[in-house]
Amino acid sequence: MKYLLLRLKRFCGFLTGIVFFASGILKLLDPVGAGLVMQEYFGFLHISFLDFAAKFLGTALALAETIIGTGLITGVWRKHFAIAAIIFQGFFTLLTLLLVIFNPEMDCGCFGEAIHLTHGQTFIKNLILCALLGAYYFPPKLLGQHRGHKYVSFAIVTTSVIAFAVYSWMYIPLVDFTDYKPAVRLQAGEQTDEENMYESVFIYEKDGVQETFDLEHLPDSTWTFVATDIRIREEYQESHTVSLSFYNTDGTYMDPIAAEGNVMVISVYDTDISETRWKKIDTFIQRASEAGFRTLLLVSAPEVPKGTEYFICDYKTLITMNRSNGGVTYFSDGHLISKWSFRALPDSKELEEIRDWDITETIINENTKGSLGFQGFLLYVFAVMLLL
Repeated sequence: MKYLLLRLKRFCGFLTGIVFFASGILKLLDPVGAGLVMQEYFGFLHISFLDFAAKFLGTALALAETIIGTGLITGVWRKHFAIAAIIFQGFFTLLTLLLVIFNPEMDCGCFGEAIHLTHGQTFIKNLILCALLGAYYFPPKLLGQHRGHKYVSFAIVTTSVIAFAVYSWMYIPLVDFTDYKPAVRLQAGEQTDEENMYESVFIYEKDGVQETFDLEHLPDSTWTFVATDIRIREEYQESHTVSLSFYNTDGTYMDPIAAEGNVMVISVYDTDISETRWKKIDTFIQRASEAGFRTLLLVSAPEVPKGTEYFICDYKTLITMNRSNGGVTYFSDGHLISKWSFRALPDSKELEEIRDWDITETIINENTKGSLGFQGFLLYVFAVMLLL
């Protein structure tokens, strides 16, 4: 009986650790997004004077959550990690209760941009985690003993998670869960193809089964015609559209120029940057222009170096489109193709290669490259935690 109780308690701790680890690592994937969520919490709690530290605090909390999850999964220092998890979870359960009561228009950010929960769903999730932690911790004397080699697992995973956090802090997320991901189309580009968005389909019936056919693939005479329908083409159903809504200094709407040809959009959502960074942005603009790209500098405020051509865009749009301040987003005929952080801007040789990219192949590669990298990292850390 005691053995079964120990197994049950260990299962509760393990399951809670999985949730903690997943929640933390998804926020570490996108430190800028974690900072935006922290700003929403600061606004809700009327402590917006802390906004300057939002990204740092958001990342620190996510890192702490991930490490607690690692400790619960590996089973090291069981009492200490159980207490840390109870304190952590208790605080956020009370905070979520306030969200349920006052119902502000904000996202809890529990799983970053990957999964969005309502306040009610978040509160229920937190109550379940509190119950699991209670079952795991009480009574403390029955927490059981850890295995000595699990200290090695914990150390390797913690080091790997910290390295992952540093990478995410310096560059853009490996996986993009925002609306501005590769393959989306600009609405301005979509408007030019509006007359081609719809097609006629013909509905035929045979043996009580109805199917649709286009004009070029009509069925044989054994099928009976039923009706004609007008539908949106499949490629338009699957593609998601977004807008930039940027303007020139005269207030003219300029989105259409971003949807024509090969366009490099440099987004600066915070113009309070060093002169060195502005020079690097200017150098890239010249380099991209020489390579045959149209370059558009989009800023959230007109505080730019004198003589710099720029367009005004919403802060939230810029920081959502590219998490890196001064990062570059590549559009081809209105399709979002790829992104680069400010620290990894393509050089002249790379720009020449980009110009000759096969768009369809590149979109597929961009959607899978980062995803495979992140999945590989998760497989690696879980293998270390469970098998080592």
